[in-house]
Amino acid sequence: MLQRFLILFFITEMNWALSLTTKASKIRQRNNHQNISTLLDNLLRGYDNSVRPDFGGPPAIIEVDIMVRSMGPISEVDMTYSMDCYFRQSWVDKRLAFAGNSKDTLALSISMLARIWKPDTYFYNGKQSYLHTITTPNKFVRLYQDGRVLYSSRLTIKAGCPMNLEDFPMDIQRCPLKFGSFGYTSQDVIYQWNRARQVAIAEDMKLSQFDLIATPAANHTDTVVNSDIKSGVCSLFMAPKYSMLLVSFHLQRHMGNFLIQVYGPCILLVVLSWVSFWLNREATADRVSLGITTVLTMTFLGLEARTDLPKVPYPTALDFFVFLSFTFIFATIIQFAVVHYFTKYGSGECYFSNELSSESSSDEDDWKSSDTKRTSTETPFNEPGLKKSNSTNSKRTNYQGVNGGQPHLLEVIPLSMCSIPITSGRRSSHNFPCIGCAEADEDDKTYIPSGINVISGQRLSFQGQKHRRKKKKRTPRFNSVSKIDRASRIFFPLLFLTINLFYWYSYLSRTKRIQQLNVAY
Repeated sequence: MLQRFLILFFITEMNWALSLTTKASKIRQRNNHQNISTLLDNLLRGYDNSVRPDFGGPPAIIEVDIMVRSMGPISEVDMTYSMDCYFRQSWVDKRLAFAGNSKDTLALSISMLARIWKPDTYFYNGKQSYLHTITTPNKFVRLYQDGRVLYSSRLTIKAGCPMNLEDFPMDIQRCPLKFGSFGYTSQDVIYQWNRARQVAIAEDMKLSQFDLIATPAANHTDTVVNSDIKSGVCSLFMAPKYSMLLVSFHLQRHMGNFLIQVYGPCILLVVLSWVSFWLNREATADRVSLGITTVLTMTFLGLEARTDLPKVPYPTALDFFVFLSFTFIFATIIQFAVVHYFTKYGSGECYFSNELSSESSSDEDDWKSSDTKRTSTETPFNEPGLKKSNSTNSKRTNYQGVNGGQPHLLEVIPLSMCSIPITSGRRSSHNFPCIGCAEADEDDKTYIPSGINVISGQRLSFQGQKHRRKKKKRTPRFNSVSKIDRASRIFFPLLFLTINLFYWYSYLSRTKRIQQLNVAY
């Protein structure tokens, strides 16, 4: 029984002790809340948020650091860039110092910002910046025991970036961010970078068109010069000076997109224009159409490449390459004009066909029928006493004799090699094509078109026809290639390759020098 009594007594004492501890903790928490509220009320009693810390004494020092979460878009047309960052400011206000442990920190509500002093920071080159307010305004305030205030906010900043596009698209741009006090001079407020962290970049940040290669930061002092309009004298020495911080984001552009969209098509168009060097110089329509097509395509490609660029007064590296490609394409057209000018009239190709095909039988019948009808109406050219059938046979014999014993033979020969006999007698009512050639054998010096009857002394015999059948086949004579075309096949590619090597070496080496200077800065 005694043991049971002792156990019950012990349990009762434990419950009573726990209840006392709980009541004490509640009282302590209530006292803490009351103490913090009382502390803040005491700190803000008689506090004037319109007066800076240490007014009348040394300037207030504002320490700043930035955490960049993301960047972009970066516009060359507007010459602006945007970034999302955590903008942190810290300063010491001894009026807000409180007694306690040095590690004590008070996380205050953002409503306290309206009751304490804060710097009037603004961005010198900012164009459109705003504070994130979803779901609540993204900012907080922390108060330390020594009176230090930490004010952090999440901002999206759109700032101006003066770009030099002479090396575009192999350029490196330096986009600055300047900020400082709007109203306080350097005698009242001085901005400094936080020594522990100045500008931090998120590890997962990626840019689509650029690589962030450096973020140098520095302290600057901006001087505003006021001029006396009446006297016209600038009070340079009396001008107020403003403290300012500067950070530069060095961005190196990616070239992959431009190699695919501009450089590759330009090179292919130039190579395509060189195809005309291997075309026949008599193919005027083919070579001119090829040249005009490549010129128009190159013009469209050059205009399309500048759609995302501002209208700067100087040429860019991309403009030089487009102009170089356009010059080579245009030079191919001029080259063909020179070739065509020095090509003699009628110096085309000669094609000789001495073999009959099975498909030409119907054409031969049509020729014979039309030839028979024609001789019936041409009696003034027949000799007296000859019948129409003999006339028809003689015409067929003449046609076969002229064409080497092969009926219905087609020859394409140079016009400058044709021999057209001029007779003083009566002309025929029909015009006949010339089918003779000056380089033929001696038996072919005089050719008589079919459809004209001649005297019996000039009529060709059957033995002559048989002799012509046994004559060797005449090999075709092709037109000689122009010496200008032969030289252009080598000169144009070598010149284009040489200029390309000089172009890429000069701009890439220049970009490396700029990169070294920027990193050193």
